[in-house]
Amino acid sequence: IAFPTNKPEREAQHVIKVEYQENGPLFSELKFYQRAAKKECIKKWIELKQLDYLGIPMFYGSGLTEFKGRSYRFMVMERLGIDLQRISDQNGTLKKSTVLQLGIRMLDVLEYIHENEYVHGDIKAANLLLGYKNPDRVYLADYGLSYRYCPIGNHKQYQENPRKGHNGTIEFTSLDAHKGVALSRRSDVEILGYCMLRWLCGKLPWEKNLKDPKAVQTAKTNLLDELPESVLNWAPSGSSCYEIAQFLECAYSLAYDEKPNYQELKKILNPSGIPLGPLEFSTKEEGVNVHTPNNQRVDSRKAATKQVNQMQNRLIGKKVHSERSGESCTTQRKGGKEKTLMGLVNSEAAQESIRRRQKYQDAQELLNVVKPFPQKFSYIQFPNSFYKSHEDFISLDTFNKSRSPSGY
Repeated sequence: IAFPTNKPEREAQHVIKVEYQENGPLFSELKFYQRAAKKECIKKWIELKQLDYLGIPMFYGSGLTEFKGRSYRFMVMERLGIDLQRISDQNGTLKKSTVLQLGIRMLDVLEYIHENEYVHGDIKAANLLLGYKNPDRVYLADYGLSYRYCPIGNHKQYQENPRKGHNGTIEFTSLDAHKGVALSRRSDVEILGYCMLRWLCGKLPWEKNLKDPKAVQTAKTNLLDELPESVLNWAPSGSSCYEIAQFLECAYSLAYDEKPNYQELKKILNPSGIPLGPLEFSTKEEGVNVHTPNNQRVDSRKAATKQVNQMQNRLIGKKVHSERSGESCTTQRKGGKEKTLMGLVNSEAAQESIRRRQKYQDAQELLNVVKPFPQKFSYIQFPNSFYKSHEDFISLDTFNKSRSPSGY
């Protein structure tokens, strides 16, 4: 027995997601589950990767029906619990250990869907739901904006289209989406980085400009171009965003059609490799300790700002970017990575990838200035009331561009 997502019975184990038949996002979501998220495929993946679970909701079936002269499409799904947005609204921020663990769990999901030719395209707290029976597990839901980036093994080409720009949820969407470029794997990783920054800091630098997509795009470009200092300085007092800065650097360095190194990304978020435990939510955590290259222990990111600036000044003195010198990226850098990138069909994509790679190498020197000490967190059990059933499985966000089933 299944119930509507907005009115599930107390003991219901399944829910039904219903939309008009012509609804594009629901059609896209259905195709994702049918092609890439079959129960037996997920089970094999869990065994192959030795995971305790994979955070993709279970899909049971779909169909078409008519009511009062209108045609409807429906999907029967696993029932899930509360979404992370409600928890974030209650606390404002999440403790760092929880944020990093959420990032690792999402990387598990992204690696699976990427291997099956899809990207999610809309990662955010409203689409991360806790399990109904297992509230210590988190699931990535709502594949209405999922995109088949590599159909039959052929990766989409990089092509900017301003008419399709700024698609997705404006706070978190990737630079490629802002430019109207079809989403690829690097977009999902970039979006996840923005999400983790928001969960840890409680806000993003561009939140006051959400009605101006171009201003948001510019702010994101500035944040990534000025890594790691831009993220380190955004951290609230007594906290550290070192791992997120490094994570975003890796995301920004990816070529358009490059496969992310998921294990390296997980290592950034969990350098000790300690097995993940159940998710925990609390409102406060202890201050963060970092150390400098001279092993001087300090209490927050402010104490390291001077050394970051000194390192940045040295880099500026050593290197001149191609944008300022007028030299092309292809003549400035001759390494093996660049030769590979220039082999891309689209030279615009190649030059963009080379620029990102140069930024990544510059920022790695800065990131070595501050490294976090192991942290101990205070833990407060999250109220049981937050584990009640999720009222609406469907995201309430309005997307800038609705898509028609005819486009799939």
